[in-house]
Amino acid sequence: MQFARLDLNPRILAFASGIFSGLVFGIYWIPLRLMSDTGINGLWAVMVFNVTSFLLVIPMIFRQWSRIVPGRFRLHATACICGLGYVLYTGAFLYTEVVRVLVLFYLMPIWGFVLARVFIGETLTPVRLICMLLGLSGLMVICGVEQGIPFPANTGDWMALLSGVVWAGASLLILTDRHEPVGYGATFLFWGAAWSLLLAVLATGQGVLPAPSWTQLPQILTWMIPLAILVIIPAAFATLYAPSQLNPGIVGLLFMTEISVGTGTAAWLAGEPFGLKEITGVVLITLAGIAEPVTGMLKRKPDG
Repeated sequence: MQFARLDLNPRILAFASGIFSGLVFGIYWIPLRLMSDTGINGLWAVMVFNVTSFLLVIPMIFRQWSRIVPGRFRLHATACICGLGYVLYTGAFLYTEVVRVLVLFYLMPIWGFVLARVFIGETLTPVRLICMLLGLSGLMVICGVEQGIPFPANTGDWMALLSGVVWAGASLLILTDRHEPVGYGATFLFWGAAWSLLLAVLATGQGVLPAPSWTQLPQILTWMIPLAILVIIPAAFATLYAPSQLNPGIVGLLFMTEISVGTGTAAWLAGEPFGLKEITGVVLITLAGIAEPVTGMLKRKPDG
């Protein structure tokens, strides 16, 4: 008697990874806000999460030492760029409105599709153009279409826009390198910790960010370590696995689930508005995220 073998198609797994990453980072604000209430604010909270997550994967790094550390310049260069994009994105919230950060960062699919077209010759298909239109329409609905196109107006705006460009470029490097996702996940955690620490120190030194209070850190670690092991670290690896298999524009569209989840959880837990405008925007963004994979599955479906 033979049993059907479960075939985990890398492309399907990559789609699931992108969506999972968006779901996790859509609720990332919740533990950060809890930590903020204890006196560890902004990028310091992000730094604590990143450093803790990196320390937890050190045993894995030693097991994979030969494939991660020596002679892996491109691996570390790409992970460093990913970490920079992540810190630019989170740091942008210190200098501009949250809505503007989300809109400008999630222009990323445009840069992703364009970069893939220019550097690896991927076709900008009608489906991808529709995905881009749906995603941008959803963002504009949520953020208020009456405000017009959110051109960068200050430092935070430019940081948010640049973070999207950086992430698109890093995604393309990962796609063309095809290095082990484990290596990218581990080095991303390292560089994310390094960049967040650097930016937090600079922001505090400039008076933009208050110095943290570490008195409740031991209590925070009692719930943060399990959260990092079960949620944050898997999401970090998923964030890097998706672009190892998919066009960076598709990756950006899948990550848009972060906006849907973030909007919904903020309305549910923080009492932020979630009416017809938000629902319409979430639907459009969700359609943008699933249009390409659904179309691809329908094309591959055998006749009869």
